[in-house]
Amino acid sequence: MILVTGGDGYIGSNCVLKLLESGKEVVVFDNHSTGHAETGAFFAKNYVGRFSVFEGDLLEPGDLRALFSDYDIDAVIHFAAFSQVAESMADPAKYWRNNVVGTMNLLDAMRDAGVGKIVFSSTAATYGEPEYVPIDEKHPQRPINPYGQTKLAIEQMMDSYDRAYGIRSVRLRYFNVVGTDQDARIGEWHDPETHLIPNILKSLFEEGREFTIFGDDYDTRDGTCIRDYVNVLDLVDAHLLALEYLDEGGKTDFFNLGTADGYTVKEVFETCRRVTGKDIPVRIAGRRPGDPAVLVADNLKAKTQLCWVPRRTLENSIRSAYAWEKRMHKC
Repeated sequence: MILVTGGDGYIGSNCVLKLLESGKEVVVFDNHSTGHAETGAFFAKNYVGRFSVFEGDLLEPGDLRALFSDYDIDAVIHFAAFSQVAESMADPAKYWRNNVVGTMNLLDAMRDAGVGKIVFSSTAATYGEPEYVPIDEKHPQRPINPYGQTKLAIEQMMDSYDRAYGIRSVRLRYFNVVGTDQDARIGEWHDPETHLIPNILKSLFEEGREFTIFGDDYDTRDGTCIRDYVNVLDLVDAHLLALEYLDEGGKTDFFNLGTADGYTVKEVFETCRRVTGKDIPVRIAGRRPGDPAVLVADNLKAKTQLCWVPRRTLENSIRSAYAWEKRMHKC
């Protein structure tokens, strides 16, 4: 059985769906603070006998002891974390406590239960301001916000737990994740929503709403920031490949997950317009502090060692995200 922490969330729920469709048994551990219990209800209805939910909190060691006592867990995929950069700047204690202490409690419970494999949802935010692009795994890790700092601390903690207790880990450093299940069964559902593409699409359903582009004077091909957008279904494929890698005896390691290609904010807008066939109201504002001009992944290591290949295009991602937004707005 695979334990998925944070399985109610956006990426976690897509990963749970992929695991269930591949025949795995899954137990989700979640406190429902940022995810949505409705996704668990969908899985329980459609995957009877292979899906369970254990409601608990990573900050409560007793919850984790009960979880590992009740279920025969083979490996863990760890998504549960707070992930809003701006919030981490305003309330760093919340992030250090939840992300780092919570993960330490999880690793302790794994150690005590004899579970020795974990795939961790890390982030390109551990790299900080890029010294060069595309960014490979040898790039210095100098995060510039508490969110990225907590993820780096967890990666370092996992190295220690491997050396001392034999818990092997794969850390997957995401770039910008987009899209959702192609049948709009589950989707991206944040409150507040901070990601570019769902916010662009939401503007189509709210009278008088316009989307703001922050900065059009960067040293890029059209003056707006360039980002690497990886489809969430490609991303979850990497998690299953990482589990296979660990099952086959792979050593603790880390991998970038991105497409090795970048799109400007204006190019994303144009793609949204083309996919939806609708005009999207937009205004230009000044730059936001700390936004690098270009963030693009070098993904050769994941391709070589995990045999991972991102297959979906930006247009594929936007089409699935638009189908989800239409369902959410009952269109």
